[in-house]
Amino acid sequence: MISTILPVSSLLLGMAILLAGSGLIGTLLGLRASVEGFTGLSLGLIMSGFFAGYIVGAFACPPLIRRIGHIRAFTAMAALAAVVSLLYGLVVNPWFWWVLRVIHGVTMVAIYMIIESWLNEQMHDKRGKIFAAYMMVSFVALGLGQFLIAIYGAEHMGSFALVAIFYCLGLVPIALTPVDQPTPIQTPSLPLGRLYKVSPVGFAGGLVSGLVSGAFWGLSAAFAAAQGLDDFNVAVFTAAAIFGGAFMQWPVGHAAEHRDRRVVLVSVCVLAAVCAVAMFAVAELSVMALVIATALYGGFAFTIYSLAVAQTHDRFHSSEALEATKALLVLHGTGAVIGPVLAGGIITAAGARAFPLVLAGMLVGLALFTAWRIRRDAPVPDAELTEFLAVHRTSVMAMEMDPRTPDTSTHADDEPAAAPPEEARQGA
Repeated sequence: MISTILPVSSLLLGMAILLAGSGLIGTLLGLRASVEGFTGLSLGLIMSGFFAGYIVGAFACPPLIRRIGHIRAFTAMAALAAVVSLLYGLVVNPWFWWVLRVIHGVTMVAIYMIIESWLNEQMHDKRGKIFAAYMMVSFVALGLGQFLIAIYGAEHMGSFALVAIFYCLGLVPIALTPVDQPTPIQTPSLPLGRLYKVSPVGFAGGLVSGLVSGAFWGLSAAFAAAQGLDDFNVAVFTAAAIFGGAFMQWPVGHAAEHRDRRVVLVSVCVLAAVCAVAMFAVAELSVMALVIATALYGGFAFTIYSLAVAQTHDRFHSSEALEATKALLVLHGTGAVIGPVLAGGIITAAGARAFPLVLAGMLVGLALFTAWRIRRDAPVPDAELTEFLAVHRTSVMAMEMDPRTPDTSTHADDEPAAAPPEEARQGA
């Protein structure tokens, strides 16, 4: 495994540093917004801006990168992300922060695209191992980044400067890595209507996973602060969900390899909803109990996107799977735009403590929809099931890294993919 990872270790290190800074800024903004007295709706709107920028970037960045090149685009976007991080601390205003979050979302999706395209060029015949390592690095870096808040706290400009430092430091190992010119990055092209027609459960799973994760990333720090947690315990609370999500990918994946994935998805949604209710119940009783409930919540809720991707792969022919999962990522981003606004509006009216109940309601809705589709549609035959892989929401280039999709890098054979059969595996 070490010999496999060593050639891309500098790319993974740079990405880990960038993600640590990215993990810090989300928690930092939520805590600072609480200190400044922003309403839940205001914070939800601010945090939704990041995912709005993410969607814009998914379509706007590929032509930009093709025009100016990967290296120039990467340097410009990382520098812009650092500048934005400093501006958060210099101008504390909800509308200005929303604009900054949109710009931040564009820069981060471009950075993801470029690094993932470079990684894809280094994979050759080791896509599965490198893809798994990349996903694990993403989870770990995001989780560890939470604890950086304890250095300066939410009210100190030093925390925003620390984010900018991490974005700049992340440039160093990547900029010093010699890489081939990657395959030009393409924009997603599969209509969402076709995605729903072929894989309605994959469609719903992608949307609701976006709703839930967008709401959690946007409002969880403010929720924890409202329960009386200090900055360090807020970091523990948020990191618990991330590490729980990373750990549970494997047992959930094992279960999904041996039975109808829609049944697993229903079970995961119900268990995550129960854990969210437990978060509500223990929020004011014990920090330790809240952290444990949150770790279990993250363990189940953060596997939903992986299950949606796996279900989508199962339903689409391999020649369409790449475009289908790219469309699923855009759908996930759309949900992540709506989730913080919806949850923020509810907690503004009902109080911050209601936040876990909002998450539970979204999860129950997905469970009911999936159960309905199970009654309507036959499962994918065992012989046609694809491999389950842990997937973290990054960019459309990560879908090209996924070993379940055809290799699109410059070292791949130029053989055309087989056309999909007329009778696509449509259904749930």
